[in-house]
Amino acid sequence: MKGILGRKLEMTQVFSEHGTLIPVTVIQVETNKVLQVKTVEKDGYVATKLGTIDKRANLINKPEMGAFKKANSEPKRFVKEIRDMNGYEMGAEIKVTDVFNAGQFVDVTGVSKGKGFAGAIKRHNYARGPMGHGSGYHRGVGSMGAIINRIFKSKKMPGHMGHEKVTIQNLEIIKIDSEKNLVLVKGSIPGPKKGFVVIRENAKGVKETTAAQLLVRNANSKTVEAASSEEVAPTE
Repeated sequence: MKGILGRKLEMTQVFSEHGTLIPVTVIQVETNKVLQVKTVEKDGYVATKLGTIDKRANLINKPEMGAFKKANSEPKRFVKEIRDMNGYEMGAEIKVTDVFNAGQFVDVTGVSKGKGFAGAIKRHNYARGPMGHGSGYHRGVGSMGAIINRIFKSKKMPGHMGHEKVTIQNLEIIKIDSEKNLVLVKGSIPGPKKGFVVIRENAKGVKETTAAQLLVRNANSKTVEAASSEEVAPTE
């Protein structure tokens, strides 16, 4: 498993070599610092703890400062461990080009935007009641179930919407700008602007070899279509 930490900047659009418009999300991926390497013998599982974006020393406590000093690192604002990631030593620095390449498919995890308190229609996509004046039910929750003087757990009701961990799978990396530390990922990812995200190797779905084959196949198919459209029908 490979992964790296980044920060969502904004959405924009780019054009492919064949003129296709591709919506992308720009993720800032600065150099990650390896803060801890966990092993099966010592911790019971394999993981690598990464940190990114420097943080002022007066904003952390002494235990956290001790962990950063042990890794010979400055305090980091975003710290996360990635399971089943090995092959790195404590204190090592990881760049995005060391982990991913353009054309690969990844899973992006972040915290979605908080929407505050929302009703059942907006939060759970419930259907509303008749909007006529004679109806006594418009945007209510509806039936609460059997009449047993209590509500079952997990009942979908109004409440806090959003601000929860969300993972979007199989997103294609369109481009990597190593000079500006930017990664362009096709489509949208969870979270607000400047929200931290975790970019991991995709756990299921399209693999790296399949991704490369798809890119070549799509390019060849578009070339064939363009050539066929330029052919002129023979005259009698």
